[in-house]
Amino acid sequence: MPSFDIVNRVDMQEMDNAVNNARKEVQTRYDLRKSHTELVLDRKSGAMRIVAEDKMKLKAIQDILISHMVRRKIDVKILSFGEPEGTSRGHLKCEWVLQQGIDKEMGRRIAKLIKGTRLKVQAAIQDDQVRVTCKKIDDLQSVITMLKEEKLEIPLQYVNMKS
Repeated sequence: MPSFDIVNRVDMQEMDNAVNNARKEVQTRYDLRKSHTELVLDRKSGAMRIVAEDKMKLKAIQDILISHMVRRKIDVKILSFGEPEGTSRGHLKCEWVLQQGIDKEMGRRIAKLIKGTRLKVQAAIQDDQVRVTCKKIDDLQSVITMLKEEKLEIPLQYVNMKS
């Protein structure tokens, strides 16, 4: 039976490239050159830390990072923004978390959307992904089209297509 998986994954190599390019731009930008800034990506935990001297510079660094993510075709919906906090040196730091995987609630919502199409497809929630199976590959393609048109809070990728 034809099937595919719906997942939410981040290509960490592309994310690392976006962070490195943003770091280079921050070092060469005139208004940020002599200031204390940090941009650190923790690949294992999927967290990012940004440190800047004031709110304006923090916002500028965030905008630079988001623009580099868009250039690398990384969806900005994966970011969970934290509130800026003060540090002991008088700087501001902000923690961002990269959301990966589909949680149970979102999986149920996706399965409900798929069942609402009235197509003969089955959606099964498996850990952090949703597997969709049916008899016709055309039905799978219409499910993908329907989910792309739906405005969900997380970006979805469609992988492991088997016919």
